[in-house]
Amino acid sequence: MDRFISVRLVQANAVDLTLFQFDYDLTFAVFFMNADRTIYGRYGSRSDRKDATRDISIESFREALAAALDLHKRYPANKTALAGKQPRPTRFKTPDDFPSLAGKYKPTLDYEGKVVQSCMHCHQVRDAERRFFRDERKPIPDEVLYPYPMPDTVGLSLDPKEKAKVKNVAVGSAAETARFKVGDEILTLEGQPVISIADVQWVLYNASEPATLKAQVLRGRKKINLALDLTGDWRRHSDIAWRTTTWDLRRMASGGLVLEDSTAEERRNAKFADDALALRVKYAGEYGEHAVAKKAGFKKEDIIVRVDGQTGRMTESEWFRYLLQNKMPGEKIPVSVLRGGEQANLELPMQ
Repeated sequence: MDRFISVRLVQANAVDLTLFQFDYDLTFAVFFMNADRTIYGRYGSRSDRKDATRDISIESFREALAAALDLHKRYPANKTALAGKQPRPTRFKTPDDFPSLAGKYKPTLDYEGKVVQSCMHCHQVRDAERRFFRDERKPIPDEVLYPYPMPDTVGLSLDPKEKAKVKNVAVGSAAETARFKVGDEILTLEGQPVISIADVQWVLYNASEPATLKAQVLRGRKKINLALDLTGDWRRHSDIAWRTTTWDLRRMASGGLVLEDSTAEERRNAKFADDALALRVKYAGEYGEHAVAKKAGFKKEDIIVRVDGQTGRMTESEWFRYLLQNKMPGEKIPVSVLRGGEQANLELPMQ
């Protein structure tokens, strides 16, 4: 660390979105940068609501630090290889430029007064991005609904204590078809040198639909080139229910309901087919716009068996996608629930 100049940002009030582009649901994110603003790599990953450190470790951070120093040593001769790591064009320069955030926060924190209330959290940037599409009455696109997909989305589980070493390859996945193997170390993805799991996520986040990503891995002592083919809807395998930004999606698409897929045991007891919709209401919001579903008659422990005529099995994440891409604010969606063995037909207002 003594070879780095460390700068800490603790709020997003006036953050430069044309430079600092990362997963805004993280509690810890690192940029490795040259003084000329060239980004060498990113660090910080998360895939769980409760365990913020499941996908990061001191060991992998140390490896990322060393790898960034190595890239810096070879700079600017390697500038072409780093081109894909640089920020992409963005609609708004700062959070305050988003219509839903404009004028709500000052550029600096109020350390002499209400510090907490004056601090814009990073997740609010993603909230504002989604609300922009919603307020414009446009479907929220997949890349905005499913930001920074974890490698698991394409069938790759990476070791959190390594830079980007394959821990497991899911059977039948795109990664298995591409011939990734356990123990492979991902050296480059789309030509970009990989120094962390976050670097892999950056490539996935910016990939097209469909896409073929070129990868180079170190297998034993041999470098091997692979091609990872991604289908048109590959992002939809992501689970976004853990994200803080999902809270606002629940307001928009479920009126404040927190939904869970019924367990295998619950399905057997209720005689639900494995492919049938059976989302259980784990919690119904009680305040403000998150109480809309409760006011519409929904109750905790209801089992949702039909929504807008759909009866196929879906996760909470899939519920969000279907409604946020097909229904607009003000519409009322017919929903059927099982309650005490009896079916009730309700209407869920979209926001």
